[in-house]
Amino acid sequence: MRGTLRTSHAPVLYFRDRGSDVPQSRGHLNPGARGVELERFDVGRGLADLVRHVWIARWQLPPGEVNEQRVLTYPTFNLVITNGSAALYGPDPKLHVRKLSGSGWALGLLLRPAAGVLLTPTAPRKLVGKSQPVNDAPIAAVERAMGQADQVARLAALTSLWLGPVAAQVDEQGRLVNRVSQLAEEDATIVRVTQLARRAGLSPRSLERLVVSHIGVTPKWLIDCRRMQEAATTLHARPDTDLTALALSLEYADYAHFSRRYKEVLGETPDRTRAVARASHPTRENAGGRS
Repeated sequence: MRGTLRTSHAPVLYFRDRGSDVPQSRGHLNPGARGVELERFDVGRGLADLVRHVWIARWQLPPGEVNEQRVLTYPTFNLVITNGSAALYGPDPKLHVRKLSGSGWALGLLLRPAAGVLLTPTAPRKLVGKSQPVNDAPIAAVERAMGQADQVARLAALTSLWLGPVAAQVDEQGRLVNRVSQLAEEDATIVRVTQLARRAGLSPRSLERLVVSHIGVTPKWLIDCRRMQEAATTLHARPDTDLTALALSLEYADYAHFSRRYKEVLGETPDRTRAVARASHPTRENAGGRS
């Protein structure tokens, strides 16, 4: 049965997740599902300005079972090959639920923000929350490589051969938007757009133009995405987390402000996320509350 997904040449790092509750990526909000495996690897320096890492998802589920993978994507682009097709996905400021059934696989490239304007003539803002086909992807070669003993080396080589010429086109503006995105993701002290602009050496208006033209979202979402991803993954892994303390640790003024924003993005309250996490780990003894 074919499953469904609805919704340098040598690798230098290779990660596996075989049912672990510890997320490899803050974007994957409920890791550890039975019957679902996630792997990822980094490719060589030649693609560093264009590709963040390559990920592989595999699933094998009992007949009639549907698994929901909850994803809050990074504010950048994903290129996904599955079921004989390839598509470029824009960033999505809302929770995305990927429903898996049967058995199957998907190969994805988490791209750098600089990649969007080089891979499609479509304006990034028109791809926010949307996708479009990628016609020049080496789909048949990827399908042949999947499942081979040396699949990681094969896939890394394919990626380098295919996207190496594109990576060579990344210019100073592309490298700057990559740096801005990295600052917003990695520096937890940045909670306002003015702070991000200052760290990047730009005026707020120049920062806005740069980010919107390359990614399609606002600089504010670069910051909010990091905070929402951290909140959701924390509540899944440690559902006994005190909610007020979590809100304050993420630099929200109070729990009410944090809860409103969380519900806007995730479609549920932090307390609901925590309850679902507790139910998925029935052996845990969870305590705690909002205060």
